[in-house]
Amino acid sequence: MTLETRQGRLRLMWEEGDELVLSLDPLQGYWTEEQYLLLTDQTNRLLEYTDGYIEVLPMPSDHHQAMLEWLFLALKAYIEQIGGKVRFAPLRVLVRAGAYREPDILLVRDAQDPRRQNRFWLGADLVVEVVSEDDPERDTRVKRADYAYAGIPEYWIVNPFDQTITVLVLDGETYAEHGVFGRGVQAESKLLAGFSVRVDAVLDAE
Repeated sequence: MTLETRQGRLRLMWEEGDELVLSLDPLQGYWTEEQYLLLTDQTNRLLEYTDGYIEVLPMPSDHHQAMLEWLFLALKAYIEQIGGKVRFAPLRVLVRAGAYREPDILLVRDAQDPRRQNRFWLGADLVVEVVSEDDPERDTRVKRADYAYAGIPEYWIVNPFDQTITVLVLDGETYAEHGVFGRGVQAESKLLAGFSVRVDAVLDAE
């Protein structure tokens, strides 16, 4: 049996070709964390969970994945030299009790960090989101609050629509802008000493 998710529905398919389509909607508000975890164990689609509600995120575009791949490889080359570990979606991170997110990229500076669990991470040192066209505020506003609440020190927002990379750093309980970097400049990390990328290279990745 395989499982797919699409527009708030579950599609269960057997090798024989039979299928059963179930809607997520009747249980919205009542899904438990364990049900969510069991569900996401069986699919590679991006599903996020907040207080009993499951949100099916859109399928990434080719350009989205190209930008993600470029930045992931740059971070991988850097972080492994200092003994850290970087991963890409789908991989769940617990941002608070009752809420899980699926960052496009997440990393820890120490590969042995106890927050790096097998089933889902309990936090991260840095996360990245590439803004999706369907709901830009999910990445620019909602997840900004979520990741700050989780105490994640640095959050990068790659926005192909306004052609910027925003680097946010934790200042108390909220994020402050370390920089909003546009074309022609380098976007730089505050947390990762010496790490920077050309904005054009990320936005123009193919």
